[in-house]
Amino acid sequence: QVQLVESGGGLVQAGGSLRLSCAASGGTFASSVLGWFRQAPGQEREFVAAISWIGGSTHYGDSVKGRFTISRDNAKKTMYLQMSSLEPEDTAMYYCAQVGGGGSYTKPLFDSWGQGTQVTVSS
Repeated sequence: QVQLVESGGGLVQAGGSLRLSCAASGGTFASSVLGWFRQAPGQEREFVAAISWIGGSTHYGDSVKGRFTISRDNAKKTMYLQMSSLEPEDTAMYYCAQVGGGGSYTKPLFDSWGQGTQVTVSS
């Protein structure tokens, strides 16, 4: 099985930056697509960004395009989400997961989630 662990969240003021990490272990994922999702209190889980592990192709949700950058380090088996120009609306619990459910980069492949990492943006 592939285990994904998020880290790097924290409290930051509006306009600031933060980098999230997603460390993979315990399985194979090189042929998969990994992505970030977020969920704010009382709201549905939202797609943030995804990246193909082999080709590095990326896809972003409209709400973060131009502000967030997704990347991966093959040697470290880690995916990153560089978050810039943060807004209070970005406040949420952030999760990483394999994506491709229903053939879409915006949907998780499995309905299995870890603890996530909390991002709080103050103004």
